[in-house]
Amino acid sequence: MSFKSLGLSEPLLQAIQKKGYETPSPIQAKAIPPVLEGKDVLASAQTGTGKTAGFTLPLLHLLSNGSQQRHRPIRALILTPTRELAAQVYANVKEYSEFLNIRSTVIFGGVNQKPQVNKLSQGVDVLVATPGRLIDLENQGLLSLSKVEIFVLDEADRMLDMGFLRDIERVMKLIPAKRQNLMFSATFSKDIKKLAYSILNNPVQVEATPENTAVEVIQQKVYRVAKGKKTGLIIKLISEGDWKQVLVFTRTKHGANKLCKKMISDGITAAAIHGNKSQGARTKALAGFKNGSVRVLVATDIAARGLDIPLLPHVINFELPNISEDYVHRIGRTGRAGASGEAISLVSADETTYLRDIEKLIAMKIEVEILEGFEPDPNASTEPIKPGQNRNQGRRKNSNTRNSGKPKNSNSDRNKSRSRNRNNDSRR
Repeated sequence: MSFKSLGLSEPLLQAIQKKGYETPSPIQAKAIPPVLEGKDVLASAQTGTGKTAGFTLPLLHLLSNGSQQRHRPIRALILTPTRELAAQVYANVKEYSEFLNIRSTVIFGGVNQKPQVNKLSQGVDVLVATPGRLIDLENQGLLSLSKVEIFVLDEADRMLDMGFLRDIERVMKLIPAKRQNLMFSATFSKDIKKLAYSILNNPVQVEATPENTAVEVIQQKVYRVAKGKKTGLIIKLISEGDWKQVLVFTRTKHGANKLCKKMISDGITAAAIHGNKSQGARTKALAGFKNGSVRVLVATDIAARGLDIPLLPHVINFELPNISEDYVHRIGRTGRAGASGEAISLVSADETTYLRDIEKLIAMKIEVEILEGFEPDPNASTEPIKPGQNRNQGRRKNSNTRNSGKPKNSNSDRNKSRSRNRNNDSRR
């Protein structure tokens, strides 16, 4: 199958050829035809499957074939959960529309709004936005969504995780009832399907990969280690392996900063990205990571969502996520486009439950290794610690819970705790 066989216009085929693509990915082959037919689409695709082009290409085709309005009102709105993803999607729109008479721009929080407002005032056909800045500028009367013809909700699952449901509902009231809707998500959870039913009209459902499955080409390994020895172990692995491009995940912003500082003091160039970092700092860190001047990028889940890092060889879970699906998203950043990749997890005693949940989700046992000098603590508790708790707090809470006859630590508790953490990270 070729892009031409999908029915895309000549200017788009020219842009695709310039980027060096020849064959559409599975999600592109499945999503593009129904979008071109004007149908609503609900698509599930994991990271690195080419989903952005799956909605960008047909969206640009439809807009370029439609009637061009004099003042260029916003005709397509693409809503994303994070600044990084918004910037990435905008870059795709710009590249694919190079040979079209289409204007586009991107808006997100964390930066001065004036340049964004200036762009909007000149008229744009396609707007890529994060919810917070979009609603803020609309409230100020600096943009109008009354002429939107196509609405795209990208990374819908992360939108819900970050607590953007109310913002999505507000945006829905600002755009015309008659429109085409496209919704992309890594998973088809019950919440996602509920949201889809409230937005989409008789959608075509497409899926590129089985739900919640890890990429087969990724080599996964667990190092059992004492909690206090994790930093020493990760520095040993990166230094002795002479790894040049490593994405490391931590649960918290404080943890990311602390680990990054320690790596730098040990001679490893590193940078941290999370919700407390300015957009300029995040952009600089990512640019350094891509050009090789930064060997290690330490990130929280929220900040890393949507990062476009091709052929990433190493992902390390400094701490396991307490939501199993996030493990799949994390390791899916390596092993892209058929390349091999390695995903390593440093697991302390209190993360044992999380590891079991992950292995159950991906339906496989992950290889375990213990390095001399970094052995796990045989006396450490295996009770999971919720974010924001120290060990003593965890023990007191578990003790009280046992006395009340309730489960020690339910999935529901962990989900609620993680949800609070997400909401406190970066709203824009």
